[in-house]
Amino acid sequence: MDFHYREEDGAVAALARQILEDHATREGLVRHEASGAAWDETLWAALASSDLLGTAIPEEYGGSGLDFLALCLLVQETGRTVAPVPLFPALVLGALPLSRFGTAAQKESWLPAIARGTRIVTAALAEYGSSDPEAPQTRAVAVADGFRLRGLKTNVPVAGQASHVLVPARLEDGSIGLFFVEPDGDGVTVTAQETSDGQAHGQIELVDAPVGLDDRLAADVDGGVALRWITERAVVARCMMQLGVTERALEMTAAYTRERVQFDRPIGSFQAVHQRAADAYIQVEAIRLSAQEAAWRLAQELPSAEHVAVAKYWAAEGGQFAAYACQHLHGGIGIDMDYTLHRYFTWAIQGEHELGSARHHLERLGARIAAGELLGTAPGGEAV
Repeated sequence: MDFHYREEDGAVAALARQILEDHATREGLVRHEASGAAWDETLWAALASSDLLGTAIPEEYGGSGLDFLALCLLVQETGRTVAPVPLFPALVLGALPLSRFGTAAQKESWLPAIARGTRIVTAALAEYGSSDPEAPQTRAVAVADGFRLRGLKTNVPVAGQASHVLVPARLEDGSIGLFFVEPDGDGVTVTAQETSDGQAHGQIELVDAPVGLDDRLAADVDGGVALRWITERAVVARCMMQLGVTERALEMTAAYTRERVQFDRPIGSFQAVHQRAADAYIQVEAIRLSAQEAAWRLAQELPSAEHVAVAKYWAAEGGQFAAYACQHLHGGIGIDMDYTLHRYFTWAIQGEHELGSARHHLERLGARIAAGELLGTAPGGEAV
């Protein structure tokens, strides 16, 4: 069995790393944070000019036509550099659902602009009091000219900067619909939120917000199935970002413990440091193996519910453990705002809770096992 990535996938990751490391330096991050901008426009333009924003967009709409696995490798590189760019919302929450479920008019209008970096489309998957993006409480009421939406969404990436936000909502018959709303549209109020990672997020309040029939996504398929398709890929992409965050934090920690001297010896030579770093390494490798397996299965359109839950469990539990361990091994310097590690810590904490906590995904696994749906099997025990 060949565990190597395809050449074109590796090329995406290598090019992204080069561009991101050139721009998202410590000085560049400090400068961006002082600017108050939602993201680094110069870096975003560099990614666009290198055709990386079209990674998983079909070629006929200005993209490269690569698959979800290539997109995950790109997202992983943003985690490695904690780069302040809206790559996850624009490509995973926006371009990916449009490419799969969008109408011809939606694709032609939006996908080329997303690939050029001139349009951002995001999605509002999180709600207060719920860890399950597949069970929205936001309501959609059918009217003569479309629908009216009522609900409250939270932690929406670049909510105030996107041209459109994809909003899952429950219809009157109990089914789920997916609707695009404009952040500055009637009945829509966007309030900026402060999050752990410092990136632009917002709360969206919908009060009878009107959406037309043309503003619906996946109208010809089961909305619940489409939402599950979108959510699984969003979760796994976040896991791959968490992998990038934690593997780079551990690399920084290993370098620091080789250089930091105490009692005339590098602290990396102490047994307790070995043990703490080794435990963190095991957690990072668990994130890597589970996230990569889930990403590969989704790219192959294989049933992946259990694999997604396992990946998010490790990204949350293992990511939190690794982040704390790296802070611990750095000592006081780890919480110095002038030192880069604190950004990795805050990004890891954000990734821990976004799109379902470790407990949520562990409970989902437990429920499937209790119902007789063994890992790797479909309901009834049939192998998949």
